[in-house]
Amino acid sequence: MAENTKKRKKLAPKPPQKPNYQIWVIISLVALIFGVTYFSKSTSAVQISQKRFEQMLSDGDVRQVTLVSNQNLVEVTLKSEALKKPEYRNELEEKIPFSISSGPHYTLKIPNPDIFDRRFEEAQSNLPESERISYTTEERSDFTGFLVNWGLLFLLLFGFWFLMRRMAGGGGPGGQIFNIGKSRAALFDAENKVNITFDNVAGLDEAKEEIKEIVEFLKNPSKYTDLGGKIPKGALLIGTPGTGKTLLAKAVAGEAGVPFFTLSGSDFVEMFVGVGAARVRDLFKQAKEKAPCIIFIDEIDAVGRARGKGSMPGSNDERENTLNSLLAEMDGFGTDSGVIILAATNRPDVLDSALLRPGRFDRQISIDKPDIVGREAIFKVHLKPIKTSKDIDPKKLAAQTPGFAGAEIANICNEAALIAARKNKKSVEPQDFQDAIDRVIGGLEKKNKIISPEEKMIVAYHESGHAIAGWYLEHADPLVKVSIVPRGVAALGYAQYLPKEQFLYRTEQLFDEMCMALGGRAAEDVIFGKISTGAQNDLERVTKMAYSMITYYGMNEKLGNVSFYDSQQSDYNFSKPYSEATAQTIDEEARKLISKAYEHTKQLLTDKREGLETVAKELLDKEILFQADLERLIGKRPSNKPTNYEAYTNKREEVKESLIDEKAKQKEHLDLPEGTEQEAPSIHDKNM
Repeated sequence: MAENTKKRKKLAPKPPQKPNYQIWVIISLVALIFGVTYFSKSTSAVQISQKRFEQMLSDGDVRQVTLVSNQNLVEVTLKSEALKKPEYRNELEEKIPFSISSGPHYTLKIPNPDIFDRRFEEAQSNLPESERISYTTEERSDFTGFLVNWGLLFLLLFGFWFLMRRMAGGGGPGGQIFNIGKSRAALFDAENKVNITFDNVAGLDEAKEEIKEIVEFLKNPSKYTDLGGKIPKGALLIGTPGTGKTLLAKAVAGEAGVPFFTLSGSDFVEMFVGVGAARVRDLFKQAKEKAPCIIFIDEIDAVGRARGKGSMPGSNDERENTLNSLLAEMDGFGTDSGVIILAATNRPDVLDSALLRPGRFDRQISIDKPDIVGREAIFKVHLKPIKTSKDIDPKKLAAQTPGFAGAEIANICNEAALIAARKNKKSVEPQDFQDAIDRVIGGLEKKNKIISPEEKMIVAYHESGHAIAGWYLEHADPLVKVSIVPRGVAALGYAQYLPKEQFLYRTEQLFDEMCMALGGRAAEDVIFGKISTGAQNDLERVTKMAYSMITYYGMNEKLGNVSFYDSQQSDYNFSKPYSEATAQTIDEEARKLISKAYEHTKQLLTDKREGLETVAKELLDKEILFQADLERLIGKRPSNKPTNYEAYTNKREEVKESLIDEKAKQKEHLDLPEGTEQEAPSIHDKNM
């Protein structure tokens, strides 16, 4: 049945695109107004003065005179023999070429019909009785003025209606002017189901367990209600950008067998007062009609910011009204237990405390950046549709991308496929993934960037200083590669390291990180006796690290165990939480710490100058050096600690060995005959 439905969807012809009649109506109306105005002006007579009109009368050139009394206008038509005179013919052919034969030819503005009557008789007093003419009087409506005035009014009203229609959503439910308060939520149900499932979400095992429980509750509520449990009213997904919050919500839409409403927090925001609150009420009204169901609000911080912050005193903040309506609908007297709210944000610190309390969002699910195990699972998901070579190892790729979120890993896989296609390869190879990682970390390679030999030498020694410092410092991260190929906006070279998967750092570890960052500036000082501007990014990192050690982590003997970090990030904290004397002490201690790290690094590079010059010369020759090249040039690293990949692989081997030992012990304990061993517990990993 499902296959037939899919076939019908595929074979169904696309509905023809409806023509946009509104824009054609507007264009036609504007063309009509301007056309009538143009032709009315082109056929209008030449305006003359009273004196010239009287001269025409006395010369006997006038055939007909018409007085439009309601407009105080006189129309003058000349005789056919008068039109042959040059002074009339030249003037009329230039002004009114279309009506020179028919007339009227001239118009005259008069102050009053009575005055015109008197002066008309006076102008013909010298003419014989047989040559005198009389004028006719009539009243006339101004069609051109009527069309212009009322046409422009109609155009203005039509434009306002069109604007309101566009602003209200462009048609359909909620798209008319009086339906601007309708919800913009997209509904996914049995007819238009989302194809993404939990199998497409990797590296978020804990978050998936929480979300799966909510989906299971909707599918089988008796399993929980029989024990007295209640369905959670809401779950808030919190995490940095790219970690998979929206993807997890899409998986919920694909897995849940209930209607799923999805919209963004910005869909509630509107320039008209009361529209946001009306849309919230309409959304929950639709949801209650289809209960049990799920509502997903992405980027809820657009409407859920803390009240009273950032608004002018006494102003009517529309966003606060929308938030108040949302709070009342989520946990008011009229709440429905069949509606579950899912929301996602990467800024939980700005959300209102009333929105975060249990009863509205009972669960706050933190979605962090994945560790090496999670990254391996994410790579496996994104590598499925890509034609890769056999020597692609997801574990190695996961070890080479520490700190990468799921969206960045997806970008790396896509970039690797594009790079391989650009080189006309039949499959994606490990080198393509290396180039993709370099592209994401360092930026686009600038092959045509012209660098002088002197600058290239400075860059080579600068990057060699980073490499040597990181090679001999005990707590520094192991080097992956060092390059002097220009990348990105202003990077003339870079050194890539493999950070450890750790959450706690000791003082000596942070100190070695500072020394490694200062290795480039110290190498320039040792070799050339001069320094350049190439260490700007390094100095920025070192300065932030030094101030963090002193003011946040309490790693300074003089200041002691004091932290000035504000976890709430209050908007009204305009003053420093310490005195000027303490600020001066912080500055002095930061300078001392940075100076100590710089002197230590400089002394290290002075002692290892031979290796520094060897690496720099090799780097000038090859432009890119890897860890194996450094081992060949200057020997193995003194503190040869295992890398992430090695530690991860060794740990998996230890787990396998422990399972084998446990299996042997079970066999000895049970004394089972050969061939009847019990099966050891399996580990869900195909690559073990």
